[in-house]
Amino acid sequence: MKDKRILYVSSEVVPYLPETEISSMSFEAPKMVNKQGGQIRIFMPRYGNINERRHQLHEVIRLSGINLVINDLDMPLIIKVASIPKERIQVYFIDNEEYFKRKATLTDEEGKLFPDNDERAIFFAKGVIETVKKLNWSPDIIHVNGWMASLLPLYLKEFYKNEPLFNESKIVTSVYNQSFDGTLDSEMINKIKFDNIDEGLVKALETPNYNNIMKVAIDHSDALIQGSESIPDELTEYLKASGKPVLDYYAPDEFMEPYTEFYTTEVLK
Repeated sequence: MKDKRILYVSSEVVPYLPETEISSMSFEAPKMVNKQGGQIRIFMPRYGNINERRHQLHEVIRLSGINLVINDLDMPLIIKVASIPKERIQVYFIDNEEYFKRKATLTDEEGKLFPDNDERAIFFAKGVIETVKKLNWSPDIIHVNGWMASLLPLYLKEFYKNEPLFNESKIVTSVYNQSFDGTLDSEMINKIKFDNIDEGLVKALETPNYNNIMKVAIDHSDALIQGSESIPDELTEYLKASGKPVLDYYAPDEFMEPYTEFYTTEVLK
């Protein structure tokens, strides 16, 4: 992977959030590429329960300051950055007072999904792409982890389809078993259509549950990875039917060689 540029876009990353399948792999995969001489960037949301002082987050003024339009509202984009100790890996955080100040990630104290999670996902996808544009950093691969990050393939292939920086970029999405109960806001499809994205591409989001959100991500990815040992049967079938390269599940202690080979022979071919 020497000199290859890989952008990791994740809903969670250790050490900033507790260890889960997604947060661990969102650290281990970039660490692997980094050791192989690749160039990496990691992006995640700056949830309010991330301790900024302990992790030494600081705002990057030159990257902040633009507004993103979400469902006809101007929302300021704030970019923060931190370094993972000992690894010499920088992590960029997408922040906004309205969406990410609350002291939790995806649910309230009673375990209920935040009603604006759909808008937070749209903001995160647009925020990552706009920041990478400002960095003028053209990735060879964009690897997406977690449903909060899963609108990025759609937005990159549709809303930003004329952006030359990403002309050669290939999108890989890992599909995990870490789902949620119920649905996101029923207006989610209309908020996405507001960005002039064709309704036919997001028809599944008429019912914005976990499986349907991941289906939209699968549709707009170039290659796919099964991130959990078992995933919903509906998504297993959808992966098989996609006609795209799919890497089977590999445990954390054996993923390195298969991921490297997959990136090299299936994604970058």
